[in-house]
Amino acid sequence: MLRRIVAAFTVPVVLSVVSALPAVADDSPLVDPIPEKPVSSGLAVTLDEVATMPKSDTNPPTTDQRLRRWARINYVSELPDGSGRLAVPDLNGKLYLLKNGQPKEYLDVGAVAGADFFNNRGLGTGFGFVAFAPDFRQSGRFYTVHTENGGALTNKPADWAQPNTIEQSVVWEWTATDPTADTFTGTHREVMRIGFSGTLHTIQQISFNPTSRPGDEDYGKLYLAVGDGGRGVTSNDPQNLAIPHGKLIRIDPAGTNSANGRYGIPAANPFVGRPGALGEIYSYGYRDPHRFSWDQWTRKLYLGMIGEHAIEAIYDIKPGDNAGWSQREGPFVFKSSDRCYLYPLPANDADFGYTYPVAAYDHDRPPNLSCTADSGHAVIGGFVYRGRNIPGLFGKYVFGDGVDGKLFYTETSEMSRVANGDRATIHTLSILDRSGKVVTMQDLAGDTRVDLKFGTDNAGNIYLLSKANGKIWKISGLVPRPDVTQSLAPNVVAHYDFDHPVLNNPALERDLGEGGTNIQLINGGAASRVQDGSGLAFQAQQINPTVNGNDDWKAGTYSATGVPTLLQFNHTQAMTIMGWVKVTGPNPSPNSNSANPDDYFGAVALMGVLSGDSDGHTVRGLLELIKVDGVMKLVALGRRIDGSASQTFAATQDWHQLLPDNQWVFLTATFNYNDGTMTLYRNGEPVPGAYVVQGDPWEVSTGNPPYFTSATNPRGIKIGGGFPQNTREDNPCNCRFDDVMYLNRVAQPWEVRAQYTLTRRDFS
Repeated sequence: MLRRIVAAFTVPVVLSVVSALPAVADDSPLVDPIPEKPVSSGLAVTLDEVATMPKSDTNPPTTDQRLRRWARINYVSELPDGSGRLAVPDLNGKLYLLKNGQPKEYLDVGAVAGADFFNNRGLGTGFGFVAFAPDFRQSGRFYTVHTENGGALTNKPADWAQPNTIEQSVVWEWTATDPTADTFTGTHREVMRIGFSGTLHTIQQISFNPTSRPGDEDYGKLYLAVGDGGRGVTSNDPQNLAIPHGKLIRIDPAGTNSANGRYGIPAANPFVGRPGALGEIYSYGYRDPHRFSWDQWTRKLYLGMIGEHAIEAIYDIKPGDNAGWSQREGPFVFKSSDRCYLYPLPANDADFGYTYPVAAYDHDRPPNLSCTADSGHAVIGGFVYRGRNIPGLFGKYVFGDGVDGKLFYTETSEMSRVANGDRATIHTLSILDRSGKVVTMQDLAGDTRVDLKFGTDNAGNIYLLSKANGKIWKISGLVPRPDVTQSLAPNVVAHYDFDHPVLNNPALERDLGEGGTNIQLINGGAASRVQDGSGLAFQAQQINPTVNGNDDWKAGTYSATGVPTLLQFNHTQAMTIMGWVKVTGPNPSPNSNSANPDDYFGAVALMGVLSGDSDGHTVRGLLELIKVDGVMKLVALGRRIDGSASQTFAATQDWHQLLPDNQWVFLTATFNYNDGTMTLYRNGEPVPGAYVVQGDPWEVSTGNPPYFTSATNPRGIKIGGGFPQNTREDNPCNCRFDDVMYLNRVAQPWEVRAQYTLTRRDFS
């Protein structure tokens, strides 16, 4: 079940590592359940800031840093009354209405709940959600869900409760005396109360179907996403049709035929009349059904479920569906006895009738992270854009990752429920600030933990929210990303413009590519960012030529076990390295490893990807200045097989002419490991040259094609010098770098020219 990889343009695309590896045996654990990663769309959204919500705190104060946010805002919706007012619930207790960007307190749910109100432990505790009835203008009715503990656990019996309940999710119906008022007055009543044995995965969302109309069977029916309370790993609760835990339920708030008499059970619900099953259940088999929404055109219901071990998934939900948890996590077998791995589906999987995601991505845990630790990923379901103002976004389902704030979309035309069919390609969306510069949600939120949420209004606009700083933005436009040619964007594994320090650690540079391989600005740290090029550039340089002190300024990353985020260069057929370089001092540099003052390094390191067995020097692909027959040359140097021979393609022209002092130059090297060819480019044009090694050092004329590099993850990236683990000084470059990119295919000549043309305005 591999999802499709769709290219933006018709260009040759090299097969990924996945297609060339042998199939995994049915009983073998899956090390990387979804090898296909989200691909860049080459598109960026523009955002308009709508509001900053009032600061709020838990009561009592919490020591959990994940809950110490500016405001724990959870959603944005528009009241269905034509007033244009936006509703924003804050988990810390208050419901706000937004008019013209100004928040006003409408109702304090926490204060009404009183001493039992619970919001200081667990990510979802507090006042979680609000849903306005479709006839709110006439009826004044709306619904909220909040959590309680304390005296409520003994004095307020739950309609259903897990063993050892420690909190309850409570659904209330409110009736406003004046629906047009901006401050609530009126009454409320309890609709239901569900007990949970944990502070995670309670009732996450409540909503009415906005696509239903008066007279439709679904009109006025309230959907509630009920989590498993954290018990799904060790119990059968999500599969147990006698309880609501781990289910999407649907009720009629105007009815009375429920067990507690406070709501109705719609007759069309799929389990009505089944012995031992709750009639309220609409679909089941969920861990944390965090967010759901309807496509205004197709009326399909999409639900985002946060995973346990590895899988973040989007489902197209129909009545009676079973998403499989906890027998399945996404489209894989989950075993409670093995928290570290998922397993392939059995041959008879169709017999179980599970429904699998239409889109999904996995966690790609760092190798040093425990398999049961929080990997820092949580899918946040969003919306299909059906607004009128952004044609390029029309029909795209926009969603994201709540922790790091990455934005994604899938095409609704690809989100197929076909059994064992391909999942939809997940594309990443970049973000532009007001100056047109690429930024991230972490930049906008001012925190590495964004706590991203989504909202919408009645016109179909999509809103982004961050708990980190309490801000709300509206997506206002969609444009080509200004720094990457769109046809290349899906293949950019790593990209560094040196304008994006990792928050709270300016010695690290954030990767703007799809891999997420942050690199270290070694020795120089933040001081090695200089104002030049497209904004800030990276200054590499030799610091003390007379002392071997490992103090040269360079950049990169290294892991002796391989860097997992560079997986796309594992068993690959091709690579491209490109970036802007500016010589700022004498090169090559005096050899600080030698006592001879007349000894100079024999090379000048520019940009490279290390091999899978590298000691910090050996590469899979490299742009470098190196001596060829005693003469320094600009070269592309590549190695297909770890431990085997390399090939060098050397430029004919004098390197000083190719890289004149104090002048920005755009260099590119392509490596086709399948046919053994390399190409050099300068400022978008091919550079004449010749291969240095005679014969077939890459061994592409023996065996059966196609040919790939070794099936090992590269051990790192180096820029401006060797040994990115900083254990040795080697081949330092006195130069600056900007917009350095590593791609997992051969860039075509027209694409190299296009990338040069696109970015040269910043380097002239």
